[in-house]
Amino acid sequence: MIQILGIFIGLGALSALLCTLEWIFPSVRGQPLWREDSRVDLLYWFFTPLVTRAISRLVVVAAVALVFVAMGQRLGPHAVEGFGPVLLQPGWLIVIEMFLLGDLVGYWTHRCFHAGFLWKFHAVHHSSTRLDWLSSVRVHPVNDVVAKAVQAVALACLGFPLKMLAGYVPFLTLYAILLHANVSWSFGPLRYAIASPLFHRWHHTRELQGLDRNFAPLFPFIDIVFGTFYMPKGEQPSRFGTVFTHVPESFIGQLLFPFLPTRRRPTPGRDSLPQT
Repeated sequence: MIQILGIFIGLGALSALLCTLEWIFPSVRGQPLWREDSRVDLLYWFFTPLVTRAISRLVVVAAVALVFVAMGQRLGPHAVEGFGPVLLQPGWLIVIEMFLLGDLVGYWTHRCFHAGFLWKFHAVHHSSTRLDWLSSVRVHPVNDVVAKAVQAVALACLGFPLKMLAGYVPFLTLYAILLHANVSWSFGPLRYAIASPLFHRWHHTRELQGLDRNFAPLFPFIDIVFGTFYMPKGEQPSRFGTVFTHVPESFIGQLLFPFLPTRRRPTPGRDSLPQT
């Protein structure tokens, strides 16, 4: 009951804050605060913390345990507190390394979800044709669980304390909500250092624009290094969603979509994408 109350409070607080920001600093002017498909995203708002998050915890714990056993590491308090050379460093350096390595893992995990059979799970997230803060929670459970598990296992096996990850993941979740907001912020001179709403909104544009660009959760310079950065100066993205993948509009339809056969549609070649 307390958890459900907290979900309602979070919804109210973020609605008040982010709807105000979207009204004052709109990227797409005239976009309604309530979309026809907002009700689907509201279902995700409750489904993810009540169902997906519980599954994520079980998968992460099991995956970390299996990898630790495979590495010959004994399971115990060190799995939570961290181990090895990582703990010989000052706390502030551990935090910086965790953010950088976590973002690098997040970049490649995200990029993998844009290819092959994983794309159908991730296409659910890209199905919103009107992007705003609430559309950020439209994430298929498999996408959510796998992405979190890969990141947690990678950092845990390097010796980073799991208790730090317990604060890192919620931060990323809240920041992702801001990145999807219908605001025009680019962060000016910091545009290449810190992900902005403009940076991520280009990622959500249709296939022939920026779909396979801007994968990094926090640090755009990772996209620069790997040649996937795209944020043209003076432009705001305006057309979102997928053209070559038809995702159902209903909540249940989206949950089942990746598991059902679909007729292949032509996909754009890499040469048709804008160049950085």
